[in-house]
Amino acid sequence: MNFLIRVGINAVALWVAALVVPGVDLAEDQSDWPAKTLTIVLVALLFGLINAVIKPIAKFFSFPFIVLTLGLFTFIVNAFMLQLTEWISDAIGLAFTIDEFFWDAVLAAIVITLVSWVLSVVLPDDD
Repeated sequence: MNFLIRVGINAVALWVAALVVPGVDLAEDQSDWPAKTLTIVLVALLFGLINAVIKPIAKFFSFPFIVLTLGLFTFIVNAFMLQLTEWISDAIGLAFTIDEFFWDAVLAAIVITLVSWVLSVVLPDDD
């Protein structure tokens, strides 16, 4: 159940980031809501998988920069995870695009972090 809650939180956070950040498009080419919802959930699953597997490795190697910037470099790592998600999404045919890395991906990473944090506080946790 906790896994489904996390995927739902990621899906909502990605959807909000696509609404707020002009350079991020998520499921824009689908015309009906079931196709849009399926695309958003699949991108959220992919984003969660990338965060679970690759993000710890990236944070380990960027630890000096994270310490040097007092944690702000974490947003760059999150933006890199978004870019990686976009790259894999494009390869498997999911409609998720980010126009520019620095402005769009970093701003989307900040939005996703804030929305995920708020939803994690509001929604119950099974731990």
